Amino acid sequence: MNIVQRLKPRSIREAVSLFFLVLGLVLIGYVASQYWDMYHSQRQLQAQWEKQVVAATTPGAPKLTAAEMLTRVSIPSIKLDAIVLEGATNRQLTRGPAHITDTALPGETGNAVITGHRDTFFRHIYELQKGDAIFVRRNGESFKYEVTGKKIVKPADVSALDPTPDAQLTLITCYPTYYIGPAPERLVVFSKLVEHGTEINAANSAGSGSASH
Repeated sequence: MNIVQRLKPRSIREAVSLFFLVLGLVLIGYVASQYWDMYHSQRQLQAQWEKQVVAATTPGAPKLTAAEMLTRVSIPSIKLDAIVLEGATNRQLTRGPAHITDTALPGETGNAVITGHRDTFFRHIYELQKGDAIFVRRNGESFKYEVTGKKIVKPADVSALDPTPDAQLTLITCYPTYYIGPAPERLVVFSKLVEHGTEINAANSAGSGSASH
């Protein structure tokens, strides 16, 4: 008689229950650590971004390269305020929304594309409606965009990355937002540039707030 045969049904149930309990605790711990890393990273990035704003508005300060510049995106209607990283790698996306490198830089002529995870920073972008404001602040300048529309596409459809003749900001995340497992589609939100100013006036336009994850 092997050990499995000697175990009573109650003992087996208890062992299985204990296994799933431990597994659940491990998963909770992992998720909690990911959220803590995300929160801590955003705090560090915000401090770095604020230093860049000071440098950008200080005569004679060293100029940053495009890859070094951080971007801050604020969407008051969904209470989003986050620092955007350069390069949409898996590591970058765990720390915040990320700008797709091969697209235009935010504020420049062309299609600037920012992507983010549906279960963290971009959880609520599906709520955006035509006319909603998106504020982008970068290198001492501020840019106001207005949402022009949105659509749902298949992952193979990458037309949302196509260049545009005017200044456009495109946000992309997986869809449906609350889907369990890998989401089968992508949500794309389009917006156009309507205002361009300096960082001095940006705080009055975008308002203050904490990052919504």
